[in-house]
Amino acid sequence: MGGGYDRATVERTLPAVFDPDSAYGMKNDLAPDADMPKAQTDKKKGSNFPAQLADVRRAWERGPLSLVEKQALFMHYALDAHDDWIASFQGVTDRAVRYRIERGVGKLAAHLNGEKYIDGYDQLEEAA
Repeated sequence: MGGGYDRATVERTLPAVFDPDSAYGMKNDLAPDADMPKAQTDKKKGSNFPAQLADVRRAWERGPLSLVEKQALFMHYALDAHDDWIASFQGVTDRAVRYRIERGVGKLAAHLNGEKYIDGYDQLEEAA
């Protein structure tokens, strides 16, 4: 495995790819409560979200996504559109939209890890 990007990390980061101000509104789980005194910070426990955001943005621009996968991901993560709405826009079924979103996230994660995306058991046997 090349890098540390999994599907959950990509899915958590994708909404921020499309909104330049969204990273500033996200909650830092390591930050103390506002009414607590400030203490020394541990630099090793800082957030790596800005680096992940930059990586996912670059993968979005240069990654191996098809146009329909990009459309489905954008509508799902940026517009928060439901699958049936995306399906009517793309002229496919809800199931096809879910497949495109799932495949798109998988392709981005594989690209970020420097790996080839494997779509099903047939390609798994070919890659071996």
